[in-house]
Amino acid sequence: MGKLVILKLGEGNFEQGFHVTLQIGDENVRPVVEITGELPPEPDIKRYYHQWQSIYRSLNLPGRPIGIPKQTIQTPTIEDCQKAAQELNARFNSWLASESFRRIREKWLEKLLPEDNIRVLLQTQDLWLKKLPWHLWDLLERYPKAEVALSTPGYEQVSRSLPESYSVKVLAILGNSEGIDTKTDRKILEELPLTDTTFLVEPECKDLTNQLWEQNWQILFFAGHSSSQESGDTGKIFINQTESLTISQLKYALKKAVERGLQLAIFNSCDGLGLAREFADLQIPQIIVMREPVPDKVAQEFLKYFLEAMIRGELLYLAVREARERLQGLENKFPCASWLPIICQNPADIPFTWHSLIKTSDIPILEKPVKRVKNLVGLSLMLFISLATTGLVIGVRYLGVLQPLELGAFDLLLRSRPTEKPDSRILVITATEEDVQSQRQEEQRGSWSDKALSEVLEKVLLLQPQAIGIDVYRDYSVSKNYPQLAKRLRESEKIIAVCQVNDSQKAKTGVAPPKEVPLDRLGFSNTLNDTDNIVRRHYLALTPPPSSPCLSSYSLSVQLALRYLYSKGVKLEFTTDGAWQLGKLKINPLEAHAGGYQGINALGHQILLNYRASPTLEDIAPRITLNSVLAGKLNAAAVKDRIVIIGTTAETFPDYWLTPYKDSETHSQEIPGVILQAQMVSQLISAALDGRPLLSTWSIGSETIWIWFWSTIGCVLVYFQRKPTYFLLGVGSCIIFLYASCFVLLVLFSYWVPLVPTVLGLASSAIGVLIFSKSLLNQQNS
Repeated sequence: MGKLVILKLGEGNFEQGFHVTLQIGDENVRPVVEITGELPPEPDIKRYYHQWQSIYRSLNLPGRPIGIPKQTIQTPTIEDCQKAAQELNARFNSWLASESFRRIREKWLEKLLPEDNIRVLLQTQDLWLKKLPWHLWDLLERYPKAEVALSTPGYEQVSRSLPESYSVKVLAILGNSEGIDTKTDRKILEELPLTDTTFLVEPECKDLTNQLWEQNWQILFFAGHSSSQESGDTGKIFINQTESLTISQLKYALKKAVERGLQLAIFNSCDGLGLAREFADLQIPQIIVMREPVPDKVAQEFLKYFLEAMIRGELLYLAVREARERLQGLENKFPCASWLPIICQNPADIPFTWHSLIKTSDIPILEKPVKRVKNLVGLSLMLFISLATTGLVIGVRYLGVLQPLELGAFDLLLRSRPTEKPDSRILVITATEEDVQSQRQEEQRGSWSDKALSEVLEKVLLLQPQAIGIDVYRDYSVSKNYPQLAKRLRESEKIIAVCQVNDSQKAKTGVAPPKEVPLDRLGFSNTLNDTDNIVRRHYLALTPPPSSPCLSSYSLSVQLALRYLYSKGVKLEFTTDGAWQLGKLKINPLEAHAGGYQGINALGHQILLNYRASPTLEDIAPRITLNSVLAGKLNAAAVKDRIVIIGTTAETFPDYWLTPYKDSETHSQEIPGVILQAQMVSQLISAALDGRPLLSTWSIGSETIWIWFWSTIGCVLVYFQRKPTYFLLGVGSCIIFLYASCFVLLVLFSYWVPLVPTVLGLASSAIGVLIFSKSLLNQQNS
């Protein structure tokens, strides 16, 4: 049996001290111990509390108060609030350790054991005593199953009917929600089991009183704005945008609700001590309020934790304590969150448990046909095999065993997609093998001589492009014979040059950038090759090592895309979780375990590369050769306000990359590096401006459910149809439908959904059920 401790603080004040009476006994019986003591005068307690309260209320926390003025002091910090809380706590415990209060403390320690379930009722009329953080009393912290509640000295037991119900009846009032989120409160209540909840969203007073009069309610819940008067005698709730009510204005309706069995009122709103004071006159058994303004997050987390504990079977006081203590995890952002919830108790009533509100006897049981034992065994068998198969497939997949197969299936799905139109916002200028050979008489140190690059840049810049990307390594200075080229590289804000960050894992030393181009106009060209050397990922950013000859943090494609998007009014921003934001487009980086990738190096910021086949990969954008540009064949309309990418397609310069696409039945298609850059640039600007989605993956949890769903289908299919012909036909049809589902999800929503693991799960489950069901059938026939 639990213990009931009543701590009566009688007449007095902080200037004169308080007379204290301690009563200890078992629940629902008269106390067996009563002893008196004194709390000495301590006027500084109020000053310390007011100091903490002023700082707390001045913090810029998104809360649920209306009518509580912010202090006009300089904006404090969370650290200031925590320091004030520590000072108040220290002063408060020092006061409770006074010599005149020792008799109370010693008798408590004598009569109560740490393992006891203890309800502590603090009976007082003094508002300041009610506000103090009694849960921080060092004596109380020795008892893990104790919780404090407030109570008034005057009370009575109301004769009430306790209606029997097969579910808990909850009336939830979602009041004025201006500036706060009450939808989360609603969602928490909607998910409660064995609960019949009626929601009143910003109701009028008449609608609220009618509900209180006409039905039997066991729990009353309010979320919204509320406040209390400074005296703490009254409070008000804001039920909609224009109306506020005090408890006295609902007096008769609430009295009727109490007589009909109302057990608990929860005010998940701010500054509720005034509300609790008025409710005490109505003799409601229990009320839970917040002492001070409460942030949205704190209110919602408390409600969730409290209801979880109650449904689990915890006593009401222990459920409040558990929920309150779990709020400590939020105190780095919301200081003193665990101070806020407090129970207000009518001493004449004993707290209920959640299950005591539900009628458990004589529950009508629907007549069910008696099923054969083999069907029950079969269903259990199917569930076991589907879960076991799913777990095995997920485990094997996580180890990377299936990665080559999954990447191959992913490539097949990509190649099956319909073709798209070329991206006319990009122009590619290439140096072909013929162009390279025509430069041999010039001083040449790469695929583009200084002379050729200088002439092309001069022609292109005159036609006003948005950005020019030079996808040609130039780790050397411009020849003195071409000062205009050096000047353009140094001064033109539209020119982005390329370099390569070193990679110690691949023993690549990197390539330095052109000496004339500053760091802010450099982009790295590093690519992410899978184990089969196919490029399926797009590098957006990385952190170069200090020893790297290339120190650019952004890729060439990102540098070009950002400049183009900026001209369209789209800027790169970062969300609170570190993701990239380009307008409405949010870019989440790949993780080490994403889709078919298992344990990859996910350093830097990388995403899946959504190739555009138009109808081939090399048709991504309009192209023109170097010699054609020099011959004056460059179309002005193809350059103005476009992105121009300069590179080489000459085979003597091995800048070719394997792709998921095929140029024959067995060989992957190779594309030049300059075309790969065009694909990457097009991916970014198309996603940000056209809404062309980026490829993404599901969470591990969603993928697990997907694989388990199809494994279950395999089990059900085989269990009810074991003939070999129908079995093979059914499994084959499921695999075809599965492939079609993955294809549709990729084409319409750009989701890379597990195909190979799901096929394995489906087939393995089907075979497993086939084997075990035959064994079971043989046993039953024997």
